[in-house]
Amino acid sequence: MVDLHTHTTFSDGDLIPSELVRRAQVRGVRYLGITDHGDLSNLEIIVPAMVRVAHQLNGVLEGIRVIPGIELTHVPPSEIPPMVEKARALGAQVVVVHGETLVEPVAPGTNEAAIEGGADILAHPGLITEREVSLAAERGVYLELSARKGHCLANGHVARLAMGLGAPLILNTDAHGPGDLIDREEALGVLLGAGLSREEALEVLSLGEALAKRLLGS
Repeated sequence: MVDLHTHTTFSDGDLIPSELVRRAQVRGVRYLGITDHGDLSNLEIIVPAMVRVAHQLNGVLEGIRVIPGIELTHVPPSEIPPMVEKARALGAQVVVVHGETLVEPVAPGTNEAAIEGGADILAHPGLITEREVSLAAERGVYLELSARKGHCLANGHVARLAMGLGAPLILNTDAHGPGDLIDREEALGVLLGAGLSREEALEVLSLGEALAKRLLGS
């Protein structure tokens, strides 16, 4: 089980990193990305802090690997590519961009900027266009199917276009609290609910694990 999009008290989450990691571990998560909301105001605080936390916890825990990252959130589209580069320079191993979800006023052009800018994951991309999905397929940017209330509303649309156009998919929780975390069976339920077959759902879970391993260089 992989979950590469979660939040802690470093942004708007309910849990400190250690508790989030422990709760995810109990749920069967093997690779956990901690990706608190960031922009230019806090990027240099959050990313180095998560790098330190990941280094400490990965040195003592078994059965789970913590991947330090960031979710660039409501950043003006023109600023997304340089901020992706800056996040990586600071040590972020996974860079998520907060996509054009149906439930927030994200600036138009954010999805395209995230893909063009080389983000690893475009989170809850809403009514993403065919052209943008094709670009994600070309660039290898993962499109998120979300288990989070509200953000999941466009899962079926995203899944249909991604499967048809060959863009990689990943399931994440976007967890902000303990009740948002899910186990493998719940993850399969979300994917089946998005219109995927069981075989396709299992492939999405496998793709997520492959991405996590690649991000860790293993």
